[in-house]
Amino acid sequence: MEMINSRRGILIVTILSSFSFPFMSSSVIVALPSIGQEFAMGPTLLGWISTSFLLAVAPLMIPFGRLSDIYGRKNIFVMGLLILFVASLFIALARSGEMIIACRVLQGISSAMLNATVFPIMVAAVPLGQRGHVLGLATAAVYFGLSAGPFLGGIITHYLGWRFIFWLNVPLSLALLMITGVTVENDQRNVPGEKFDSVGAFLLASGLLAVMYGFSSLPSPTGFLLIGIGIFDIIGFVFFEMKASQPIVDINLFRHNAVFAFSNLAALINYAATFAVTFLLSFYLQNIKALTPQFAGLILITQPIVQAVFSPMIGRLSDRMEPRLLASSGMGLTLLGLIMLVFLDGQSALLYILICLVVLGCGFALFSSPNTNAVMSSVDSQVYGVANATLSTMRQMGMTFSMGIVMMCISLFLGKAEIVAGNQGQFLNSMRISFVIFALMCGGGIFASLARGNINRAEQPSANSL
Repeated sequence: MEMINSRRGILIVTILSSFSFPFMSSSVIVALPSIGQEFAMGPTLLGWISTSFLLAVAPLMIPFGRLSDIYGRKNIFVMGLLILFVASLFIALARSGEMIIACRVLQGISSAMLNATVFPIMVAAVPLGQRGHVLGLATAAVYFGLSAGPFLGGIITHYLGWRFIFWLNVPLSLALLMITGVTVENDQRNVPGEKFDSVGAFLLASGLLAVMYGFSSLPSPTGFLLIGIGIFDIIGFVFFEMKASQPIVDINLFRHNAVFAFSNLAALINYAATFAVTFLLSFYLQNIKALTPQFAGLILITQPIVQAVFSPMIGRLSDRMEPRLLASSGMGLTLLGLIMLVFLDGQSALLYILICLVVLGCGFALFSSPNTNAVMSSVDSQVYGVANATLSTMRQMGMTFSMGIVMMCISLFLGKAEIVAGNQGQFLNSMRISFVIFALMCGGGIFASLARGNINRAEQPSANSL
């Protein structure tokens, strides 16, 4: 009975965490035009409010995952919540766009700590045969957060101002701290002789940061230079880890585990092809279709609502069917939705946009929880932290690449100018080109998803249900 109660407590923490983080992120996207008006920021500079967050998350995800495997997942999780509380407070009090961007870096650091630990805490307490169901519930919580974010964020921005979005996150962080302290047991390990690979962590973090920042700076020469430096660091990281006695990442996970390697690649491509869709549509609905933040948010919740409704069912289904087939089907639907978005123009009906979002939502629901299930079921429990952090890093890198593609396209057509009546055509052209690139990437992602192979489903001992 004690074990069952512990699992339920962990599930509550996981679901609440999974809801709160995307809620804040999706709320911010709807509020960006209002932030731009207050601080005279164009869409390119506003994009850095999202990009700075992502640049901080991805390079630190795997190091924090490894630290959590050594020193305890709860410890890292609690520290992440404390940093999130402080960062949200400072953004709510921000007096410039630059201050917001700087504090979003802090939020990115906290998110790296939280994302690297929350799912390993949950997965370690749930037997293999039930993981798909629980991951489906957690994924649904993510999408409910994404659903509530645009709608409530639009209402808050319209009636109270964008700052209240971050004020809401302050008590939410404190509530999660208290619940975590009560429900999650201390899992501090301190295994004798086990050390943190600081050199490998530096090479990985610097390489990822250089590649991602360089990609977001394209097409400038500095962007290409940083990408080259980053690739050099990552190659050095791989060779160093192959010889390290206690590597931060076991390279053999990629060399000899096709399910793990291709599932991570599929996640990278999927998020690179989809993350910036909401960013583009937020500006499209408010600046081209002249909708209020509240109305725009109401439309944008369509996709995450569809994802939230179907994710638990798909997650349970992934316990019975091969995740490879479900995830690949989801990528196919996502490709269809992106192709439909290519044909958007200034006269497109709102019903057409809703249909596009429904198709994208169905595709993402089919892909996400089966893909996560495939990754976590392909490794031993001793490396859950690193495995989850690797998958999260791929997601964050995909998000950054997605924003980088959009910012590059917008920069080519608009520069740093705000969207006004005279340049709406240029914005529409940059949006269409972005969707074309995303569709091509998603097409390649289908093959990566199919290439992963099947999960070896060994018989698992029976366990009590949650």
